[in-house]
Amino acid sequence: MSKTQETSNTENSVVDALFSVGAHFGFVKSRRHPSAKPFIFGVKNKIEIFDLEKTSEALHSALEFVETLGSKNAMILFVSGKEEAKKAIVSTAESITAPYVAGRFIGGTLTNFPEIRKRVEKMERLVSERDKGELAKYTKKERLLIDRDIAKLKEFFFGISIMKNLPQALFVIDAKAESIAVKEAKKIGIPVVALCGTDNDLSQIDYPIPGNDSSKASIEFFLQKVANSYKIGQLKKEEVK
Repeated sequence: MSKTQETSNTENSVVDALFSVGAHFGFVKSRRHPSAKPFIFGVKNKIEIFDLEKTSEALHSALEFVETLGSKNAMILFVSGKEEAKKAIVSTAESITAPYVAGRFIGGTLTNFPEIRKRVEKMERLVSERDKGELAKYTKKERLLIDRDIAKLKEFFFGISIMKNLPQALFVIDAKAESIAVKEAKKIGIPVVALCGTDNDLSQIDYPIPGNDSSKASIEFFLQKVANSYKIGQLKKEEVK
């Protein structure tokens, strides 16, 4: 088998996998952002369909970048507040020891990082004091208020507690929904990889992946590909050593 045939078979395999998880489904035409038009194959039952060959090409480009990040042990921050994505975001990030925001992205997480770190450190301090029994000196009511404070801090900052410095890249599910994160990243020069539905502005993303960003199966597929590519990059670094 020639190298060209092998490449063609690999591409066909990826397209088949994308199709099997429903990555081809977009939204109704009225929701489409103009930047998504080149990636649209057609319409079925009023829903626009992605050209999966183009999705495959974009995915390949994004994964090459992610593999490079892995070879440098560069930190990726995973971001998505979508219910369909939360569980997968957490498991994917944890599999490569990466920070994540599986919920609301707090404004300033990137552009005002020192202040965010103070909130993280407060959370860690309170948790440590509670675990050591050092909160016993407070009244029952005061301890209850502290517990509520810890719960709130964990909700917003637990996923980024390992992020001691700014990340080298962002991976976002639905760039439109996570526009604050994308804008902050662009403002300070952090490259963004994003799974983008037809309503996303793909022109604002460094490595856009046009595909279904609302289906659990589709989201899990792309996240798994990202994690695998990052690990491959790490292995290559080890081989060089």
